Amino acid sequence: MFLVATTFVVWLVSFCASYFTAELAEAGRHLPAQAEALLKKAQPTLKQLRIQVPHSTKELVQQYGQSLKDHAPDVLRWIGTALFGTLSYAFVVLSLLIIPIFAYYILVDFDRIVARGGKLVPRRHRRLVFETIGEIDDMVSGYMRGQLLAMIVLSALYAVGLQLLGLRLAIPIGVLTGLLAFIPYLGFVVGLLIACTMAAIDAQNLPFVVQVAAVMTGVHILDVFVVTPRAVGRSVGLASIEVLLAMAAAGTLFGFVGVLFAVPIGATVKIVARRAAKAYRESTFYRRAR
Repeated sequence: MFLVATTFVVWLVSFCASYFTAELAEAGRHLPAQAEALLKKAQPTLKQLRIQVPHSTKELVQQYGQSLKDHAPDVLRWIGTALFGTLSYAFVVLSLLIIPIFAYYILVDFDRIVARGGKLVPRRHRRLVFETIGEIDDMVSGYMRGQLLAMIVLSALYAVGLQLLGLRLAIPIGVLTGLLAFIPYLGFVVGLLIACTMAAIDAQNLPFVVQVAAVMTGVHILDVFVVTPRAVGRSVGLASIEVLLAMAAAGTLFGFVGVLFAVPIGATVKIVARRAAKAYRESTFYRRAR
């Protein structure tokens, strides 16, 4: 079964890579002519707004040469900062490559680590602690499966919706938007910008851009109120309203990072609170009549 699943995944990735490459190459051949046609079509509006767009490198130098010369030191400073910042991020990425090595050795010794950690728990509390940790572990694994399911569903919805409209690169844009959906709002914003830009270049009319934006927004609303609460919320034992409340509370308290981990944190809090309430109801303090 593992061999069959691995073979299927490898075939799917290779097929998608070749398909996306062909789509991007086809779009790249038409993109310069379409961009030039869009610029010519927008010339009357740009003239009314008194915006002059250069048509050649010579015009660009004549129009913005002095401004570029004045701001050259700032640009060079920004490039240097971006370069060193990129190098620092590259070092971080290289350091992250060590994670699979640690993960391998942790998986090899995982049972022994759990057994040694379990011996540190007092025997009178061992059953409660083990049951709670096991329930949280099941919740986190369910969250990962639910998040993966939500990403697949959203990729299909975005791709099918844009494909029905006839947008060029509909499937790559839809898949990209769906894969980025695990980061709240980022995937939708990135996909919306790319889809609307491609619609403006490809069709060069406002109604089509509005239709593309409406499809993207509609799928996003469906994601917020239906897909994520049902796919992710049910897998971790949270109702739809509880998922929305957890995301709102975590976003208010911890910002973007809180929204990213709102569902597993909310489910963990619910598990601990439910067990604490059960222990309180079974305590002598609660059951004592006087």
